[in-house]
Amino acid sequence: MKQKFDIIESTCVPLPLENVDTDQIIPARFLKATTREESFFGENLFRDWRYHPDGTPKRDFVLNDPRYGGEILVAGRNFGSGSSREHAAWAIAGYGFKVVISSFFADIHKNNELNNFVLPVVVTPEFLAELFATIAADPQAKVRVDVPNQTVTNLSTGRSETFELNPYKKYCLMHALDDIDFLMLQKDKIEAWEARCSK
Repeated sequence: MKQKFDIIESTCVPLPLENVDTDQIIPARFLKATTREESFFGENLFRDWRYHPDGTPKRDFVLNDPRYGGEILVAGRNFGSGSSREHAAWAIAGYGFKVVISSFFADIHKNNELNNFVLPVVVTPEFLAELFATIAADPQAKVRVDVPNQTVTNLSTGRSETFELNPYKKYCLMHALDDIDFLMLQKDKIEAWEARCSK
């Protein structure tokens, strides 16, 4: 969903597992779907971890634990490895996550998240470990992600880190623009350039 990013302050959902691949985020069978509805993919985020084969929720999975919720997913190292399916980013966005925090993302998945208005925030392993410990001690603990200043702060401890964000993607996120929207804003410049070149 297109949305303007500024400061996001939220409780978090912890997923302290490393090497979570895109097939675990959204199983391959859902790639055959004929819909792009975010709610459909959101309902099937982590489908095989989240539900039994008969469709009943697995009580021990974090998304089914009423103690946890919010717009921030805190995930283990190497999040989004595996295939390049964009559906994984659709599922994360469709569930309602605006931010995913990890110490490392697979490059293609990281870009897919950015293209689908999910902000991947890379932090140090030490900061990530602190976040997991904080959330385990208090599921209502909050994290602030300041997009303009590119900082992420554990509000329980006050510890903060900066994160990298491509300037173009930062502009798009802060103005709720996808690549086509951005291109359309350049229409006058493009037409002026074409006019100069045609002389």
